[in-house]
Amino acid sequence: MANPWTGEVAIWLDGQRHVAKLTLGALAELEAALEAGSLLDLVRRFEERSFSTRDVLALIVAGLRGGGWQGTAADLLQIEIGGGPVGAARTAAELLARAFALPEDP
Repeated sequence: MANPWTGEVAIWLDGQRHVAKLTLGALAELEAALEAGSLLDLVRRFEERSFSTRDVLALIVAGLRGGGWQGTAADLLQIEIGGGPVGAARTAAELLARAFALPEDP
């Protein structure tokens, strides 16, 4: 089970459940993959709903790698992502939200 308190998000690839998480290393990899702009620009694009499929794919790859997956973006092109394109976009947005959420006060 994915633990939302630690930033984990569950994602289904070809019917198999995986855990994705934007660790610091995954965020650095994501920033390098974006080639232009910053993580703040990426967050802004998601908030404004002006993100691209490239943004979604980069976020999912980074999150999966942060969760221990050893694949690449090219591997995801051949895999069915649970929920299709809409599910992938929701997962990407959830990864971003959980990575930058502040812990709630008790």
